[in-house]
This record gives sequence, C-alpha cells and structure tokens, in this order.
Amino acid sequence: MEHRSIGNTGIKLPPVIFGTSALGNLYSALGDEIKTGIVKECLSHVPKPVVFDSAGKYGAGLALEKLGEILQKLQVAPEDIIISNKLGWLRTPLLTPEPTFEKGVWVDIGNDARQSIGYEGILECWEQGNALLGNTFKPQLVSVHDPDEYLGKARNEEEFNTLFSHILDAYKALSVLRSQGKAKAIGVGAKNWKIIQMITREVDLDWVMFANSMTIYRHPKDLLDFMEKLHKSGVAIINSAVFHAGFLTGGDFFDYVRIKPDSDENRSRFLWRENFFSICKKFNVVPAHACVQFALTPPGVISISLNTSNPNRVKNNVESVACKIPEGFWKEMVEKGLINKEYPHL
Repeated sequence: MEHRSIGNTGIKLPPVIFGTSALGNLYSALGDEIKTGIVKECLSHVPKPVVFDSAGKYGAGLALEKLGEILQKLQVAPEDIIISNKLGWLRTPLLTPEPTFEKGVWVDIGNDARQSIGYEGILECWEQGNALLGNTFKPQLVSVHDPDEYLGKARNEEEFNTLFSHILDAYKALSVLRSQGKAKAIGVGAKNWKIIQMITREVDLDWVMFANSMTIYRHPKDLLDFMEKLHKSGVAIINSAVFHAGFLTGGDFFDYVRIKPDSDENRSRFLWRENFFSICKKFNVVPAHACVQFALTPPGVISISLNTSNPNRVKNNVESVACKIPEGFWKEMVEKGLINKEYPHL
C-alpha cells in the first residue's frame, strides 16, 4: 500500500483512510469493545501512518473523544497516525430530551452540538477538538465541515453571500494554523461538489474530499473536468461515500435517505443496481470492490475514505483498494450503459 503525498505538505496518505462516525454512535450505540476493535483492525491492516477522519459533529464530539481514548489505551505513538478533523460544530450541553442537530441520526449521546463557522468559531472548534482527543493526538488535516449544508440555510442571495463570507473567514483561521505549523494541510469536504469548486476559487487548499459525487453510478463530465484541474494544480483528492450510503452494495438508503422504487427516479436507481449486481455476479466481482476501484480511477485521487461499524469489515475494506477487477467487467458496464461511454479513465 503506497502512501501518496498531499502536495509539499509533508503529509502522505495511504489509499484507504478510515471514517469514525461509528465511534460517535451513528444510527446505533456501539459498545466500547466494538469501537476498540474497529480502531485496532484499522491499525492492523494499513501501513503506518494510519489515517482517521473525524469531526466534532460526529456524536457531538463523541467520535473524537473515543478515538483519542482508544488510541491512548492501545498505546499508539502519535507519529503512527494522521487525524483529519472536520471543524464547524461545537459540543454543547444537552438541555432537551434529544439532541437538536440531525435528529434520529445519533443514538444515546450525552451532549448537543451547534454550528460555529467563522474566524473565532473555527478556532474554538479546533481547541475543543484537541481537548476531546486528549491533547496527545493533534489533527494534521483540518477543514470546514459540510459548507454546502451551511450555505443551504440561505433564503436569498444576500444571506448566501453572508454565509459564504463566514466560510472564508473560517479558512483564514485555518490558514493561520497552517502557517504556524499547528496544522499541516487544509482542505474541504462536501456532498455538493460545486460548493467545493466555489471555495477553491477563493482559498489555497491542499486537499479536497468529494462525497456522493464521483462514483461508479454518478460521474458527470463537468466534475471530472474540475478534478483534472485540481490534479494539475497539485490539490490532492480524497473520494468518499462511494456506495451512495450503502445503496450500491444492497442497502436501503441512497445518499442517506431511505428510498423505495416508488418514483421514476427511484425505479431507475433500483434497475441500475439490479443490472450492476448481475454483471458483478457474471464476472465474480464483489460490488463494493467495483465501487472502490472505480472511485480510484480519476487522476489525482490518492485515497478512498471508508466507514464501518463492524471490526470484521475493516479487512474487506482494505482489500477493496488493493484488488483487481477484470477488464471484461468494465467493458460490459460501459456496453450496458451503467458507466458513461465517454468516461476517460478506465
């Protein structure tokens, strides 16, 4: 597993990095033994440094807290890991029966969270995140968490411009952390890749993370053109959510929304998946492996971010970035119209 550089930052990432939302009780409250098992498996199957992607939003800081606690328990040396902390949410006291953010998503968490994006707000998130990690492990990669969702609150153009100015102020703070050597590389992650494009016009980024965007199911030409531009300018690309929240591997959720074949759009998604599974069976290809291998094909993609709530799945996730897919599989996917005929990177 060859680590690849993020520009001249001194940071090298392996081809798979590990999301930590399960440590924050995403959809279910896992026991500490299972959470420890997940981290232990991640450390066992990828050459050092191993990369963990976390956020103050995950369980209102619970994921950061558990990650730091488990790394300490396992006596992991700080130089053997890289932590990415997506900033923008602050832990606050839980004053209501249920957390007020992302209701129904986080289970059995003891705190609430509020969004805090701006110069001072991001620095506060940075300090709190370090404290939650235990101050032994510091994030080397930092970013503003889901700026597309933040901008989605705007009701008109004036509000949009105001919220965007907050995001730019947040990046000014991150740039200071980078210039002081406290953080090594700054980036952005979002589900709406066009917001990433907007931010790159204004901010000198080291890396970007696309979610639900460049996948075997969805790979628009204008996104590929943008990725090519990023690659040529030396910005590293991390691809994530390449299963569309598990739908492409048999799940009920598409981009984090439960769907049924009850509309033309949804029926087309189920039909695509049925045909995809059929071709996978024909060529003896694991669907998840095909999704990951396709997501790695564009130039500039150095890592795939994968998530699991099951320690036994970690090894399979790692294998998915190292496996080989038969050429005949890709050819039939294109011939059957499941991959765009104009896709240039197979």
